[in-house]
Amino acid sequence: MSLTYLEAIREAQARALRDDPRVIIYGQDVGAFGGAFKATKNLAGEFPGRVMDAPISEDAIVGAAIGAAIEGMRPIVEMQFADFSTVGFNQIVNQAATLFWRTQVPCPITVRLPFGGTSGSGPFHSQSLETIYAHYPGLVVMTPATVEDAYSMLLEAVAIDDPVIFCEHKYLYYHLKADKLPTEAVPTGKARIARAGRDLTIVAYSAMVHEALAVAEELKTEGHEIEVVDLRSVKPLDTDTVMASVARTGRLLCVGESWPWGGVTAEVVARVATEGFALLDAPPMRLNAKDTPVPYHPNLWAAHRPTARSIAAAARKLLRQ
Repeated sequence: MSLTYLEAIREAQARALRDDPRVIIYGQDVGAFGGAFKATKNLAGEFPGRVMDAPISEDAIVGAAIGAAIEGMRPIVEMQFADFSTVGFNQIVNQAATLFWRTQVPCPITVRLPFGGTSGSGPFHSQSLETIYAHYPGLVVMTPATVEDAYSMLLEAVAIDDPVIFCEHKYLYYHLKADKLPTEAVPTGKARIARAGRDLTIVAYSAMVHEALAVAEELKTEGHEIEVVDLRSVKPLDTDTVMASVARTGRLLCVGESWPWGGVTAEVVARVATEGFALLDAPPMRLNAKDTPVPYHPNLWAAHRPTARSIAAAARKLLRQ
């Protein structure tokens, strides 16, 4: 039996509902319809009264979830697209993120964000908002890149007492498969070495991990051994694993699908430059999407986001330095 990235998310939600009566799912069309991407398919029938359709108001959805969390529930909120979460931004960053700091009352909500680009989805259904949410203290921001992490990290998100922004990449929903679900998991906040190498470190997360792995395989034919670090979560950020990798390779390329201004890649490069400058044999580089709204046309979209081709070009440039 093989499971897709999307099926792993559905299975994690089913297990969370099964194991903990405090867990509920709330969002637009998550009930009988099964969600915009079918991530909650059949769950409303299996768990009656606990998988509930919400009005078309992300502000109200997150506010209701926060209220439920205050009263002891552990809500999972589904946003149809990450882009729409900005309508509930105030509730997330000014209420959920600060609740424990202000009141000592935990806010165990999980906000699922289908994020990132797919061909033809355009500027309102493709945004990568992990950087924005990672900016705010009190929020945990998870960015799973594998089927196994999609499952185990979502279960962890529901279990912890902090509000979690769970960034699940839409492109990975059907493109990734695994033979089985994990029984053990690496905790959030710990990066993993997706591929060992000695010549250059590529730090990536979510869908960009797979682009980086393709580059590592390509450059192997040219005699280069590329190390790929999967951050897994961007808040908290595992600086230690990144630094240890750079100590082995002496070069850093950080890749993200979000826009270049500020962001996760900038944070990684800043930390390495500040705390590990002596480890570097060349200036650190970063590669992001173009600083424009996400285009609709598939060819323009392919040129807008980092791909194996553009990452390989950046890696070769860095290797020559």
